[in-house]
Amino acid sequence: MYEIFSTDERDAFVPYCLAPDVDWPNVADGVRLHGHAEVRAYWAAQFETMHPLVRLEGLRLDEDGHRVIATVRPGLRDEAGDHWAEEPVEHVYRFGADGLVSRMDVRPPS
Repeated sequence: MYEIFSTDERDAFVPYCLAPDVDWPNVADGVRLHGHAEVRAYWAAQFETMHPLVRLEGLRLDEDGHRVIATVRPGLRDEAGDHWAEEPVEHVYRFGADGLVSRMDVRPPS
């Protein structure tokens, strides 16, 4: 999923990874997005103004074994190259019975 996000193929993987009613954060605006159409529109708007990058640095289950926590380093690409944040963040994923992501949250590393 992270490898595909930074490419033009990101829209194609949405139905294979995200539940139709996925609950997704729009971190920049501090709101939640719901469903494929809102997530796709959010990503399209991001890529119109910049080229965001996300590098996966680790995966683990939470203490209860119900969520997957991805430690990632955000960045962006511009004409000067790739620029990475100094600190990683965590993407916390919940999955539905269908195995698709039902919710994602972003938080500082724990």
